[in-house]
Amino acid sequence: MKATWEKIDKNLVAIDVEVDAAQVSEALDKAFKKVVQKVNVPGFRKGKVPRAMFEKRFGVESLYQDAIDILLPTAYSAALQETGVEAVDRPEVDVEQFAKGESFKFKAKVTVKPEVKLGEYKGLELPAADANVGEEEVAAELERLQQRHAELSVLDEGEAQNGDTAVIDFEGFVDGVAFEGGKGERYSLELGSNSFIPGFEDQVVGLATGDFKDVVVTFPENYHADNLAGKEAVFKVKLHEIKRKNLPALDDEFAKDVSEFDTLDEFKQDLAKKLADRKEKENEQAREVAVVEKAAETAEIDVPQAMIDTEVDYMLRDFEQRLRMQGMNLDLYYQFSGQDESVLRAQMATDAEKRVRNNLVLEQISKNEGIGASEEELTEELEKLSGMYNRPVDELRTLFATNGNLENLKSDIVIRKTIKFLLDNSKVATEVA
Repeated sequence: MKATWEKIDKNLVAIDVEVDAAQVSEALDKAFKKVVQKVNVPGFRKGKVPRAMFEKRFGVESLYQDAIDILLPTAYSAALQETGVEAVDRPEVDVEQFAKGESFKFKAKVTVKPEVKLGEYKGLELPAADANVGEEEVAAELERLQQRHAELSVLDEGEAQNGDTAVIDFEGFVDGVAFEGGKGERYSLELGSNSFIPGFEDQVVGLATGDFKDVVVTFPENYHADNLAGKEAVFKVKLHEIKRKNLPALDDEFAKDVSEFDTLDEFKQDLAKKLADRKEKENEQAREVAVVEKAAETAEIDVPQAMIDTEVDYMLRDFEQRLRMQGMNLDLYYQFSGQDESVLRAQMATDAEKRVRNNLVLEQISKNEGIGASEEELTEELEKLSGMYNRPVDELRTLFATNGNLENLKSDIVIRKTIKFLLDNSKVATEVA
């Protein structure tokens, strides 16, 4: 096989590939064995038609597409390896020649990783970090713990307030007609959570148990359902129950219930220490983000749209997984938020581009500085994962290698080492009085 390439536009290359006639012949043999199982020829059982008779009856050309499908993926992968082209999107393939007894020629146009021109990335100034914890932060953490350990109790009388959980029936109508997905029974809605259409929860506030109300809202213009976008809707709502949080008192008994300490003062001291440790870790993470972004700010990169789209795909899958952990899914999210996939993808696009840009910069810096991942470091990483998943190191290595993820693991190590390199070569900004 022969492969050559040329740049035809920024981040776009054309690869010319020629596969020799012997491989074409092998692919035609495989295609025949596949196709012959499906054809019916009088006098022959399925799969037993001789090759010569098959070609005479149907023509050898009937095997070409299957043979191309067999050859193309392997030939394209081999061409990428031979040319060193780093493709970041699916190729646009143009078959130029394919025939029995001849070589297979095709041209693949594909988007590739962009050139990265680095700016200054050593001696970057980072703001000084403060790990001190004030009394107000300890108080805020205590309040959060209070909320977490609060008990919900049914309110016998009174009106619903923000922060309450309202158990409601609802049914939505547009122009007097009920619409699909607009009905729920005994639904628990936390008022003030902004999980329903804007304006809905505000109108439930003030209702008492047993009350009925027509809640009037307007669907957002970009709502995912075209038949509802921008329309005014009336939701007929019945309030069954109001559940209100009862916060525990902040005293020694509370400290005993939620910690290993006997007094609230001891618990506060421990909280302050843990908050300081957490803040120190957060400061370090913030420094890592800041140093990477500063290095990326001065770099010149024309990020291909294909790389942004791929990152958005990853972010969308991750978002859906987190929703499922909360008992939701994307369809419910779209319904409650008034968005659709196109709106969500557009919102993610800016962060996706930044992520891609930062990763490209880190990759280029690691190349410039000769930062790699040794076998010892790879083994250490696998040992950490072994402890986390309780599986033998050798088994994990085999699993990663089989799935083609061993190189990704090495890349993660290199990225972390490169960020450490940037931090080690940075300096704390001095404040000017």
